[in-house]
Amino acid sequence: MRITISGPPGSGKTTVCRMLSDRLGIRAAVFGEMFRAMAAERGLTLAELGALAERDPGIDRDIDAKIVEVAKANPDMIFESRLSAYMLSGNGIPAFKIYLDASPDVRIARIGLREGESAEDARRETVERQRSEALRYMRYYGIDIGDKSVYDMVIDTDELSPGEVADAIIEGMGGAAC
Repeated sequence: MRITISGPPGSGKTTVCRMLSDRLGIRAAVFGEMFRAMAAERGLTLAELGALAERDPGIDRDIDAKIVEVAKANPDMIFESRLSAYMLSGNGIPAFKIYLDASPDVRIARIGLREGESAEDARRETVERQRSEALRYMRYYGIDIGDKSVYDMVIDTDELSPGEVADAIIEGMGGAAC
């Protein structure tokens, strides 16, 4: 079974992805880590790499092509990325597609804690990152990142622990055969 987990920064995607991987015994691919590694290799922040990606579509296209390649080769895998649901759907690859969401304040607090940043810095960087991603995804793919119609399940993670989110996903999948 293929599962995609998408959502905005700080919604809990990576944590829940890893938890589901452990619980279900399915490998996970966290494509956000690829973007972070690219930024680190170039000595850039995520926002700086995002700005560069606005001028160089190859950055996003390389990552997104990798998602499709890995998905075609792995019928049992969890994919964590902002566009995995769109990439798999657009390429006719079946998957159970999940969108995790949280309010901006909760997401900013999580990001600040994770990155060791002040709330102000986390907010500024997150807002810029989301602006850049929305612009790029529309420009490069015609994808409105705010359109959740591609997802099988949308979960607000504001008041839920990662374990509760994973439980809801497993319950929501029911007998889904992807």
